[in-house]
Amino acid sequence: MDEPVASTDGGSDDGFDGDELGVGIAIGLSIGVAIGVATDDLGLWIPVGVALGVALGAGLGGRE
Repeated sequence: MDEPVASTDGGSDDGFDGDELGVGIAIGLSIGVAIGVATDDLGLWIPVGVALGVALGAGLGGRE
């Protein structure tokens, strides 16, 4: 009756579901947009925010 649920994160069995990268990008993008609006330089801060978000998401996904 209780069948195991298939993993959606590429088959790794590390206990994470793979959403950490997306959460990190969303947080970084939000921060980048906020700073970009405040400084009137969205062209600079959106990619900086995404890059920081990728680093944050990778860090969240790699912790044990």
